[in-house]
Amino acid sequence: MKIAVLYGGISAEREVSLSSGKGIINALKANGHEVIGIDFHPDRLEDLLNLEVDLVYIGLHGRYGEDGKVQALLDMLNINYVGSGVQGSALAMDKAKSKLFFEREGTRIAKQHVLYKHSYDPETTAIEIPFPVVVKPNQEGSTIGITFAENKEELLNGIEEAFKLDETVLLEEFIKGREVTVAVMGNKGREKALPVVEIVPKNKYYDYEAKYAAGMSEHIVPARLTSEQTDYVQKHAVLAHQALGCDIYSRVDFIVPDDGGAPVILEVNTLPGMTPTSLYPDAAREIGLSYDEMIETFVQLSLNK
Repeated sequence: MKIAVLYGGISAEREVSLSSGKGIINALKANGHEVIGIDFHPDRLEDLLNLEVDLVYIGLHGRYGEDGKVQALLDMLNINYVGSGVQGSALAMDKAKSKLFFEREGTRIAKQHVLYKHSYDPETTAIEIPFPVVVKPNQEGSTIGITFAENKEELLNGIEEAFKLDETVLLEEFIKGREVTVAVMGNKGREKALPVVEIVPKNKYYDYEAKYAAGMSEHIVPARLTSEQTDYVQKHAVLAHQALGCDIYSRVDFIVPDDGGAPVILEVNTLPGMTPTSLYPDAAREIGLSYDEMIETFVQLSLNK
């Protein structure tokens, strides 16, 4: 087929997307497709308006790619694409709103507090979450802009930094435990969870460096969980994927608390990284899919939308 790959973009995750795009393009070519690579920019929408392709593979991450905007444009142009549609993409990108859907499905979430830039006052805003607190820009990925505050000064500084990236900031209780992730694959109503991947970062936290620098984290597949924990995260990963209306594939992140409590869902990634150090390809390899075969599976599933 003739397939266009959108990569790069203008979000804070541009460098990650450049790496994902390279892998996706190489895989599609290896699978025999004719590939057009497009370093996407919202100021160059004519790149999409004039497309004559069988399919678009979205290799973008973050804003203007993972948040539903590009999906909406492709829908209006009646161009088929790989991955979730507008609704699933937009909801998953909004960490605070997506948690309302997770909680409705009975999935455990962390205590949270949402701050809005237009109404936030550091002198009067009451925050009833015990330290340490995780501070996140509400609609960024790849742990960009995330800080861990152990006192009020660090909290205020973290909030200030997060507001530089987003109009909405999410504060969460810090839960000590192991971070695991579950890849979900399949057309709507027929999704399945892949083997759970456990992440062991070399840094104190699973930050940007630990995610993307070679050798800075270890991925253990399958994760060292009990059968009950494995069943829980796989079941609730599929529930989260379905609750948001995601399609084809996603990756759902959890923390498994050291205190033995139920795993806590963190977020759903509708366009997870496809770089050499990314997690989804590790899960796919565990079920016998090479990187190229995994990409082809997404392509074939997208034809059945």
